[in-house]
Amino acid sequence: MTKSDTTLFFVPGTCAQAVLIALYEANADFNLKTLSFADNQQRSPEYLAINPKSRVPALVTPQGVLTEVPALLLYVAQTHPQANLAPLNDPFALARMQEFNAYLASTLHISHAHRPRASRWADDEAAQASMRAKVPQNMRDGFAVIENHYLGDKPWVMGDQFTVADGYLYTIAGWLESDAVDIAEFPRVAAHSARMRERASVKKLG
Repeated sequence: MTKSDTTLFFVPGTCAQAVLIALYEANADFNLKTLSFADNQQRSPEYLAINPKSRVPALVTPQGVLTEVPALLLYVAQTHPQANLAPLNDPFALARMQEFNAYLASTLHISHAHRPRASRWADDEAAQASMRAKVPQNMRDGFAVIENHYLGDKPWVMGDQFTVADGYLYTIAGWLESDAVDIAEFPRVAAHSARMRERASVKKLG
């Protein structure tokens, strides 16, 4: 990938941060295009022509546009094998990493989204309020699975090997405070986040 033909469309604080971390870890050449949700740029005709889902991230590659965080993370790892960001030669370990990423995308992200995006699922204000009230418990339940099932005594999600899953976990864990959950309830997750903050890729986020 070269800087002239690869662009990440990004909004700070969103799940797109996980892809940006992966690109930094891979020392990739790419352009970074930051959109403004406040200005509704994700629904502009120009962006909809790139990603009709009107969401981030979107990664413009030489072969075409890719969306959805798990797909983008695997793409970065596979196109930058020298960075060793995924267990590419171990089918079971690679599937386990993708299992973890899918859990973040399909369960934790959706649990979180019921607070700021409740209107996606209901028009009734009382129903929306009920969904928002459930978010802290759903996030606790999801992170309990991560704490007790996925994170062990090793430093990273996949053990001793840092992978793209770690930037993704760090990103989703960063939403806990806004969801009224203290990350200290999950000591392994909190320690993981502390290790992530020491990485050059995370420091580059500013």
